[in-house]
Amino acid sequence: MGSHRAGELLLAEAASSPGTTPERAQNLLEALRLLVPFDGAWLALADPAGSGYHSVASLDLDRPIVEFLSGPLTARDIEVTATDRARPPLSPSYLSCPAQELATWGEFLTPSGINEALALGLFTSTGRHVGFLALLSDDRHPPSPVTRRRLGRLGPVLAHGIDPMRSLLSAVGLVRGATAGVLLCRDGGYRPLPGLADDPLLSPSSPVLTVARERIDDGYVHSSFLWPANGPATTGGHVRVTALRAPEDTPPALTGLALLTPGSGLRGLTPRELQVLGLLVEGCSNHEIAHALAVAPRTVAAHLEHILDKLEAPTRTLAAVRAEREGLYVPPHPRV
Repeated sequence: MGSHRAGELLLAEAASSPGTTPERAQNLLEALRLLVPFDGAWLALADPAGSGYHSVASLDLDRPIVEFLSGPLTARDIEVTATDRARPPLSPSYLSCPAQELATWGEFLTPSGINEALALGLFTSTGRHVGFLALLSDDRHPPSPVTRRRLGRLGPVLAHGIDPMRSLLSAVGLVRGATAGVLLCRDGGYRPLPGLADDPLLSPSSPVLTVARERIDDGYVHSSFLWPANGPATTGGHVRVTALRAPEDTPPALTGLALLTPGSGLRGLTPRELQVLGLLVEGCSNHEIAHALAVAPRTVAAHLEHILDKLEAPTRTLAAVRAEREGLYVPPHPRV
């Protein structure tokens, strides 16, 4: 009993350790071996887009087996095969079965000496699905009920250790005062960001997300811009939109984050001056700005004079550079 307690403490320490998700995942498998017997292990992250799993670590498995487990007919298929598919999400979701009873697995794994598979869906304490664990054994006897119950108890610890939200929420912490946010997916969709509210500006049809994606696709690790709080009207104030590229150890399906914070630090620029400044950053001439805003060129010249004064910039070029650096850029046209 004492050794099991020590092993559980070691597992919890590995789950809470710093470093990348793959590093923590590998340490988790090493610690898990002290608690649950297995001959090989595979740990995977759930694709946030719901299209399968992404391999994150393995232990004592040959490359062909890892590649097989990472293929399209792996974790999700064995998970769906479970007889306890009606089990509530917060309960341990695992199954144990001879490898040969699963046709696809058996054809590949049994010749490799794998006779038993113990699989566990990994859920956080709030019921969010984050990954999948497969323990493989050459033993022809199924795992004992004690082993299965122990593994079920350890599921939330394993889930915490590989939870990709940890890296993402650390990135969110760099943006003070965030009031809303979403995860941006590579397929063009988005997912809610735990702990932050929804906002109409971050809805699927909002051009804000299009601009944020463009910034990330253009190579920005961190970029911020302003957006009218009440749509294209210029009288309702602005919010600040921050686009962050996803950390490298998050699932490939995620490209970044879009966060909203109050529009502050505007240097006293009026909504109209911010519009003019946005067009200036786009490289528009005075005539083009006047045409876009349906105002006279002399009005644009007056706005630019005020902008240069407020930004303490002697030239248009320096004003544009400072606008980008300080996040004072307002995209002039909604992009859909």
